[in-house]
Amino acid sequence: MRSSSALLRGPVYSALLAVASSSFVPAASATEEVNIYSFREPGLTKPLLDRFTKETGIKTNVVFAPNGLIERLVAEGKNSPADLLLTNDSGLLVRAVEAGVTQPVHSETLKKEIPATWRDDKDQWFGLTRRARVVYASKDRVKQDAFTYEELADPKWKGKICIRSGQHTYNVALVASMIAHHGEEETEKWLQGLKSNLARKPAGGDREAVRDVQAGLCDIAVGNTYYMRAMLKNPDQKAWADAVRIVFPNAGDRGTHVNVSGIAMTANAPNRENALKLMEFLAAPEAQQIYAEANGEYPVGDDIPASELVQSWGPLKADTLSLAQIASLRKKASEIIDRVQFDQGATN
Repeated sequence: MRSSSALLRGPVYSALLAVASSSFVPAASATEEVNIYSFREPGLTKPLLDRFTKETGIKTNVVFAPNGLIERLVAEGKNSPADLLLTNDSGLLVRAVEAGVTQPVHSETLKKEIPATWRDDKDQWFGLTRRARVVYASKDRVKQDAFTYEELADPKWKGKICIRSGQHTYNVALVASMIAHHGEEETEKWLQGLKSNLARKPAGGDREAVRDVQAGLCDIAVGNTYYMRAMLKNPDQKAWADAVRIVFPNAGDRGTHVNVSGIAMTANAPNRENALKLMEFLAAPEAQQIYAEANGEYPVGDDIPASELVQSWGPLKADTLSLAQIASLRKKASEIIDRVQFDQGATN
């Protein structure tokens, strides 16, 4: 990594420190390895990566960090050993593209296996699994079985909604999708209405919002579907999951907002051929199914079945709005979230 006093200060330095303890152990030959910077926990990816190595003989080296990887790629520049960036959200993929640390990958295999809705329109990144942003409704206090995102601004829910920060990437994407469907002016009014209905200031994560439903602080929470699996598997959180049911917003019209985990090739990938092989391996239907099941998510291929647990939550009718279009509206969404001072919570 190139050193510079300018680089080793402030947030970039902090980001590098977060992953400094992780490093690649080079394989015998660069042609026999692929290096991955991953925002996804190793336990979620290891089974598939081990299978890839067994089938191809190509070793996979992984550096995992919950944040700081894009900054690390920027700092490393052309000297970066990373070939692929693996993320848990399309927002991170968009940030990576904007930072100039990815390159387009033109692959007929990737285009065949991954529908256009779930990949970048310029081939900079590709979705691997889907998750829906849903309503977690109290089993005891909420009787209705259908919701719309628009309804979250209805005064009947005043003081009854819990949600994480509006500026979190999951919510920025949701607001961007509302802009795409309703325009900026109507979306701002909607967000102001949602803010007025909050039971507390936006804070914590999606699981904490569900926790507060179970505790009676709110009646509904907004969260991603895969957190249901995570809570059910955690003895300390299972009671939270048992207290709610998943409802898919807008199932009766345009469909529920969906985000993806995904992958991109780095701008200076030293093992480009091997990296492409891994991307195409992960896009194959069997790999999609295994990866999605490990995470409690949906495959990106519509004809690939989800796990029994995921299917038990009910059918997913996904909004067909492309993530590329949503990505183009993220900046406006973030500005609206700030303008209504969403994270201050309800003011009356």
